[in-house]
Amino acid sequence: MKVSMKMISEATGFSTATVSNALNYKPGVNRQTAEKVFEAARRLGYFAENKVHKIKFVIYKRNGLIVEDTPFFQIMTAGAESECRSNGMEMMLCNLDRRDANFDEQLRWIQNDKSAAVILLGTEMTDDDTDLIRGLSVPFIVIDYWKSDMAYNSLLINNADAARMATEYLIHKGHQEIGYLRGDYRICPFRNRSSGYRSALRRANVPLREEFIFTLRTTIEGACEDMNRILDVGTKLPTAFFADNDMIALGAMKAMTDHGIRIPEDISIIGFDDLPFSAVSAPPLTTLRVPKQEMGKVAVRRIMEILKSGEELCMKQQVLPVFIERESVRAR
Repeated sequence: MKVSMKMISEATGFSTATVSNALNYKPGVNRQTAEKVFEAARRLGYFAENKVHKIKFVIYKRNGLIVEDTPFFQIMTAGAESECRSNGMEMMLCNLDRRDANFDEQLRWIQNDKSAAVILLGTEMTDDDTDLIRGLSVPFIVIDYWKSDMAYNSLLINNADAARMATEYLIHKGHQEIGYLRGDYRICPFRNRSSGYRSALRRANVPLREEFIFTLRTTIEGACEDMNRILDVGTKLPTAFFADNDMIALGAMKAMTDHGIRIPEDISIIGFDDLPFSAVSAPPLTTLRVPKQEMGKVAVRRIMEILKSGEELCMKQQVLPVFIERESVRAR
């Protein structure tokens, strides 16, 4: 017989609502009550029977500076939801925000809910956040974060090779002064893009000019304000820039345009992500298209493979973005 919350309620004397709240780590249940509920659930075999029947797509936010205010991740979750439907699985979208007062309760609920596998969007993760991964007791895959001394299933963008390709494109267009618009929040993908940018310059014997590396905030408005301050003091600029993402590129372009700098006639710019509005910016932005929707689908497929086979093999999968040539780059 399947163990229900009503049975646990009868065994403990607590209401089914209290039992549900305790098992789902929701606030409002004191420690003593939660311990009694979990003890009864284990004794009755509730966890043994609680098999995976849904997928939680967890968007982790350390500060929200990357994953908020961008359509990138909405497209990815749409792809995951579509693939879940194709596999007869329910998908639950969860925001796990370290700034929330009940963060610890939310995390325990995600880590210990045996009924749900987890897709963890780790874009904003740092090496201080590995507790998110280490505590997971259910099948899971992490998107957009990798730590080399840990073994887990991951799905990554090949950031280094993509950034190298973009920088090489600028070199092939005749640019010898190539700057870098770096995001001020140094997430793992940005660090890898920096490596690709530097690698391309090194391979082509093009000088790396530190004075052409500018740190900007990661929102369009923030990047625009930061670039305005740089331009206001008459800072010398290179002939081209590679930017960590489209948000930064578009913000910098706005500031340059406001200062009378023509793109691409005076300065060429390449972004990263291919956000929907990058195609209609002025001028349309040359960028790297990340297969956002497909990444969501691939993550679900990997979870389904793990659930069906029970395999313990961990896989690190990478997708290479597609170069999208538009009108923000000009040959020298």
